[in-house]
Amino acid sequence: MTKFPPISERVPYMLHGADYNPEQWLAYPDILEKDIQLMKEAKCNVMSVGIFSWVSLEPEEGHFTFEWMDQVLDRLHENGISVFLATPSGARPAWMSKKYPEVLRVEANRVRNLHGFRHNHCYTSPVYREKVQMMNEKLAERYADHPAVIGWHISNEYGGECHCDLCQDNFRDWLKEKYETLDKLNHAWWTTFWSHTYTDWDQIESPAPHGELMVHGQNLDWKRFVTDRTIDFCRHEISPLKEKDPSIPVTTNFMGIYEGLDYWKFAGHLDVISWDAYPTWHDTQDESMNAASVGFTHDLNRSLKQGQPFMLMESTPSMTNWQDVSKLKKPGMHHLSSLQAVAHGSDTVQYFQWRKSRGSSEKLHGAVLDHYGRSDNRVFQDVKGVGETLEKLSQVTGTSVQPEVAIIFDWENRWAINDSQGPRNIGIHYERTVQEHYLPFWERGIPVDVVSMDADFSKYKVVVAPMLYMVRAGVGEKIDRFVGDGGTFVTTYLSGIADETDLAFLGGFPGPLRETLGIRSEEIDGLHDGQTNGVAITENSLGLQGEFESRELCDLIHLEGARSLAEYTGDFYEGRPALTVNHHGKGKAYYIASRNDNQFHDQFTECLVRDAGIERVVDVELPAGVTAQVRTDGQTDYVFLMNFTGGEKEIDLNGRGLTSLVGDESGNFAPFEGKVYTREAKHEHFSTFR
Repeated sequence: MTKFPPISERVPYMLHGADYNPEQWLAYPDILEKDIQLMKEAKCNVMSVGIFSWVSLEPEEGHFTFEWMDQVLDRLHENGISVFLATPSGARPAWMSKKYPEVLRVEANRVRNLHGFRHNHCYTSPVYREKVQMMNEKLAERYADHPAVIGWHISNEYGGECHCDLCQDNFRDWLKEKYETLDKLNHAWWTTFWSHTYTDWDQIESPAPHGELMVHGQNLDWKRFVTDRTIDFCRHEISPLKEKDPSIPVTTNFMGIYEGLDYWKFAGHLDVISWDAYPTWHDTQDESMNAASVGFTHDLNRSLKQGQPFMLMESTPSMTNWQDVSKLKKPGMHHLSSLQAVAHGSDTVQYFQWRKSRGSSEKLHGAVLDHYGRSDNRVFQDVKGVGETLEKLSQVTGTSVQPEVAIIFDWENRWAINDSQGPRNIGIHYERTVQEHYLPFWERGIPVDVVSMDADFSKYKVVVAPMLYMVRAGVGEKIDRFVGDGGTFVTTYLSGIADETDLAFLGGFPGPLRETLGIRSEEIDGLHDGQTNGVAITENSLGLQGEFESRELCDLIHLEGARSLAEYTGDFYEGRPALTVNHHGKGKAYYIASRNDNQFHDQFTECLVRDAGIERVVDVELPAGVTAQVRTDGQTDYVFLMNFTGGEKEIDLNGRGLTSLVGDESGNFAPFEGKVYTREAKHEHFSTFR
């Protein structure tokens, strides 16, 4: 049997809990005991505590008041509830902002913020770093040996940037280390454009709305610097905790596919990945795209540490209070969405928050306990139901997903293409496009890893790289080897355009992918919203047939060894190739030249899956809105079937070797119902530690 170890050896089972803010209730001494009893009733076994507790732990500089935290941790442990203890750096106390204004951020407009909000602090500030280190040392000294503490929750949802003088100096030092000379920097940034050449390091500043924004290499390096600076601050937070006890795992909660930080670079510094999921369920009649989008992000977070189970750190058991419209979860949806996280590799289901705040901005945000404060209501019973399900899924803990397909979603590529200025400045839609390529795999119940371009591709049969605009050094050669060794590679328009400093490749696009793909891109047509072209299949060796609609982007290409499978049907480029395949070595490389409708993606993916021999989780055609996922330990497969529609669905499961674990044995699914089955593992000889 092959599994990942549990998040903590002390809790080798599924974790179920919430963010808990007991400091908000210190004036209500009966609340803690009521909460503990209700936590047990809801089958909750873990709480994240202390996330924004700084002023309650240090109300005055140098005066620490840990006694209340002692009581909370003691009582939780006595009742069988574990704790992820947070470092409180996400929001500093007012006394610090008043005495040390340098800790407050300076925005891109060069104006320093006032005290308030969250993460309104400078990651470079020596004062802030000193105060954080002191607090974390005291937390480690006091609580690292506490039996309730099974992990450290580092800060909360890192994000944002600071443009103060300290950060400007640090940015220049970062650039000096990277480029060594101004000549190298100027060439990488192509600063001869508009006579923007730098002749002294001190002339360089971060991008600003009233200053420099048009040097794309500079913009890109600033984003890289912000990620590196945030990681450095995170490591600074972790250091005193690990010094006290390196065995206690650390995590910090990510925000889905938040654009501001490159999460790929964080993965090596954390013991376990966690993220906060707040989809807008029930905003449309069809939940499929929404559910697939959430599945995509779960897969991304699992892939950050090469398949290691992650944590769903935050989700709402009812509704939010910050979305445009805060919809309630319809009956069944909370259980289903929680099960979805586990299906894609989470070993926890946790919520924001346990108890609603009585005042301030989150008093109406959903929670396990509302202001009524009792368990006889729908939301609490939904949460209890999830707790009961997680107890049944204890054996799934540590198992993971073994996809044959990978989709590339790369932060640096995303930054570069979103800043590229053309050919569609009203929406290049990188994020949406990647998820449109993910959707047909999700609809077929085919597991997918979501990876960066630096990933090891050799373990996959198919790698899909939508809009791979940036190709970093060595990546083109790696893709070429993957195809040559027998893999199937798929990419699209606007690929192979620029290198890692956002300099366009010379000698023709798609740059280092040109030989692998067997095509040359000459120019690309941007279409207005509402304008379309047609793509007609002309060669059906893959099994494609019919005609599809293209929109927004149409690449005009020449064949250089590839074979055309489809042609444009309109405009001056009618008859030119719109879909190609190149047989390269033992494998195949496909180029999709236009942004096509979902009917194209659906049929193309079906043909691709069949041609590459990709297995579905369950060998059956799934109804629309129903998907499948599987976790395995190499001996037992845990098959999740999930109905994300408001209607009843039926699946023929006869002869599939499935035994019910959660839900009944039948293939009948109520609206928003998920079930879990076991079967003998299809593939016994694999290693989860890849």
